[in-house]
Amino acid sequence: VQLQAFGGGLVQAGGSLRLSCAASGRSFSSSVMGWFRQSPGKEREFVAGLTWNGGSANFADSVKGRFTISRDNAKNTVYLQMNSLKPEDTAIYYCAAETGMPYRRYVKTTYSDYAYWGQGTLVTVSS
Repeated sequence: VQLQAFGGGLVQAGGSLRLSCAASGRSFSSSVMGWFRQSPGKEREFVAGLTWNGGSANFADSVKGRFTISRDNAKNTVYLQMNSLKPEDTAIYYCAAETGMPYRRYVKTTYSDYAYWGQGTLVTVSS
C-alpha cells in the first residue's frame, strides 16, 4: 500500500499550488482522506480532510477560505488546492488515509487516527 503525494514546489506569496495524492495497493474509496503538514521544529498538524463521498470536509482555521480538498475515488486520488498562499504555509505536506470505520460521516483531525501516510511533498512560499 502506497500513498504518493506530489505537486509541491516554490511559489510566491499570494500564489497557488495544487497537491495530489495517489493511492495504490488498495482502495481508499470508503475512507476519510486527509492532508497534514509539518514545518521545521513544529509538530505535524492537520490541514484538511474529506469524507469518503466528499459529503463533509474539515479544515484547519489557518487555511479556511484559502484551501479546498477534493477527491476522485475512481482514480484513488485526493487533491488539495491551495490559494492565497502565505509564507507560513511553508511546510512538508503529507497525505494520509484513515482506516477506522468505513464510510465515516465526519473527518477526524488527529494524527494518530490516520494509518497510511505518503512520503510528503515540500511547499515553499516566498515573501
